[in-house]
Amino acid sequence: MKPRDLRLVPLAVTVWATALLCVMVSEVVWWCAAVCFGAGVGALAVLHRRQRRGRTPLVYGTLAVVVLAASAGTALSVGFALPAREQAMAWDGRVVEIEAEVTSSASLGRDGKLWVEVLTTRLGPPGGAAVVAVPVRIGTDQVDGFDLGAHIQVVGEASATDTGERSTLVVFASEAEVVSPASGVFAAAATLKNGIVERSLRLPEPGAGLLPGLAVGDTRAVTEALNDDMRTSGLSHLTAVSGANCAIVVGAIFWLTALCGGGRWLRVLLSLAGLAGFVVLVTPEPSVIRAAVMAAVGMLTVLLGRPSAGAGMLSLCAVGILVADPWLAATPGFALSVAASGALILLAPPLARGLGKAMPAPVALAIAVPLAAQLACGPIIALFAEQQSLIGIAANLIAAPAAPVATVIGLLACLAMPLPGLADLLVAAAWLPTAWIATTATTTAGLPVAQILLPAGIGSAVLVALVSGAIAIVLIRRPTESRKRTDARPIRWMRAGAAAVLVVVLSLAGSRMLLDGPLATATAPAGWSIAACDVGQGDAVLVRSATKVALIDAGPDPEPLAACLRSLGVERIDLLVLTHFDLDHIGGVAAVRGRVAAVLHGPVAEESDRRLLADLADAGARVDEGSAGQHGMLGDAKWRVLWPLRGSAAFPAGNDASVVMEFDGGGVPRSIYLGDLSAAPQRMLLRTARLGHYGVVKVAHHGSADQDPGLYEAIQARVALFSVGADNDYGHPRAETLDLLAASGAYTLRTDEQGRILLGLRDDELEVWTERAAR
Repeated sequence: MKPRDLRLVPLAVTVWATALLCVMVSEVVWWCAAVCFGAGVGALAVLHRRQRRGRTPLVYGTLAVVVLAASAGTALSVGFALPAREQAMAWDGRVVEIEAEVTSSASLGRDGKLWVEVLTTRLGPPGGAAVVAVPVRIGTDQVDGFDLGAHIQVVGEASATDTGERSTLVVFASEAEVVSPASGVFAAAATLKNGIVERSLRLPEPGAGLLPGLAVGDTRAVTEALNDDMRTSGLSHLTAVSGANCAIVVGAIFWLTALCGGGRWLRVLLSLAGLAGFVVLVTPEPSVIRAAVMAAVGMLTVLLGRPSAGAGMLSLCAVGILVADPWLAATPGFALSVAASGALILLAPPLARGLGKAMPAPVALAIAVPLAAQLACGPIIALFAEQQSLIGIAANLIAAPAAPVATVIGLLACLAMPLPGLADLLVAAAWLPTAWIATTATTTAGLPVAQILLPAGIGSAVLVALVSGAIAIVLIRRPTESRKRTDARPIRWMRAGAAAVLVVVLSLAGSRMLLDGPLATATAPAGWSIAACDVGQGDAVLVRSATKVALIDAGPDPEPLAACLRSLGVERIDLLVLTHFDLDHIGGVAAVRGRVAAVLHGPVAEESDRRLLADLADAGARVDEGSAGQHGMLGDAKWRVLWPLRGSAAFPAGNDASVVMEFDGGGVPRSIYLGDLSAAPQRMLLRTARLGHYGVVKVAHHGSADQDPGLYEAIQARVALFSVGADNDYGHPRAETLDLLAASGAYTLRTDEQGRILLGLRDDELEVWTERAAR
């Protein structure tokens, strides 16, 4: 077997590192360009001198010149873009007017807004916008016409993005209009996509909303619950116009052309032409172009029987993309595309050989492809996301037979939209495999071991990389002809070490699964009545009395809340209190949907808030808006609402209109939960409500600095709960707030340091159990 040609990999790695350095530390851009250019000229002079003396130029010297030239080009690309970006970022926190061209397909966010990427033509104050060309992300209420190529005008508040992000600003639009709609092929593509969305929604769930996503990457009709399940099960790449979609298109055209007797080069040309048409149809935004290039390289090197050249071609493509758009170096999507494509070229074949020792070759290859992608992408995912899918490989294997069928037939249905009868037939035919994929996602995501939570960062990435490497070492087998007896012993030692790592990891993971599953409640004391779940930077507090349970807010994500509920044996929520509608308080609602009897919520301001409440009502909950004076029973405990005042316009919907709850009796310590109130409404609460002293206070707004000392002095709480995420970006809880609670005599408990916190009453004394000791 011909060895892999990896000589161009250092080129890609160096250019990637240069791009990361330049976009993250803009002060070094011109220095980096100058150093690389100077070193490149010097290396070129040395090679030229060797040639004049009749010596053969060094291969690695030539490669060094190429590396330095590409790095200089990348730095220059960043340098030339910086002035416009800095000019745009100066509008941070101000109202701006933008004229721009839409450069991406629209997607529906969790906040209910329609989000698109645009390239500005003018930007500035309303009525005085100046010529500036920068990438911007815009969120607006749902409007028609925001298709690729449309020219739009937007007025809204601008917020500068973090260093390294591709979009310079995020604009929350208050006014938006389409100046001129998309035209030409983009208009035709938008019409076809709208047609398949409309026709697919006539079909039943599961699968109706997912079909446009599989066919052309249009996820507007995918429900939030299904989207979460697709992510948990590791199938979200099927709707993201990832390399998988592009590879299916390339493979289908390649196979059909071969079936018709076409030669190798005809197959290649038709595959590339079909892929180009697919890119135009689904929207040629940067992420789609990136996925198409990577998939084309990976698939064609395999299909043409030239896998040895695959790594070099992939490296050249990555370099070209980074020189054109260096900010992609800091995006998870680009890293995942390169890793998955590289795994297809380099890792999948030896994995297939290893698995082929225990199963038929076709089955081994079917398993090796998603396994290679999972092993390569796992460490990258761990850098940015807390969830690691454990069911992803199995879910991909189950969905694998249906994915290409749904994609190809769905794509044909989209192209057949001008012929309604044929389009309806094809949409109906594509529905069955799509429903199979949707059912696979919901079923596998519901398994208790579907995913694990790891804190995002370098430590988790190293751990996942260690496990991935161990799996690869155990499974990989080299071609028979390249084996040598002399190196058999080191390989055996490596495999033994990798197997030992896997045994340890599987033992620890199995123990954790038992504790989170069948033995979940074994770690929870029976006497708890208040539980602050560790859900990261957000609130989720349980109150229990006589088997009845209230949940005050749901945290930012479903999985941490679901894990907390499992650990406490909570199956049903009798009262769900949504203090207000910020994501860190409602993002985990999906974990309790269908298990809630009654909902008490804060003032509604956005259409997305109404949709959330309607969804809870459809799932069987009784929904009511909370206001001061409401009261009721939770088991043997009494509850009442202390805030907001009914009909008051003093504070708008949001933090300062948070529902403030009080619980007392029935085994529950007298406790108050302050939502995200700031100092001003805290002062008014103190004046308008009969408060007295409390055993427990859930400190307002995760312990921000905006607190009223008089309130905490008045309530004299014995315990202060801080529901807060570790190492959060806001500095919560603030030192002055911790000092304030300490001065009032409260004992401080923090979820970021102590994990899940449980409190109960025993002989009128507070008992406290924490998941881990405080630092």
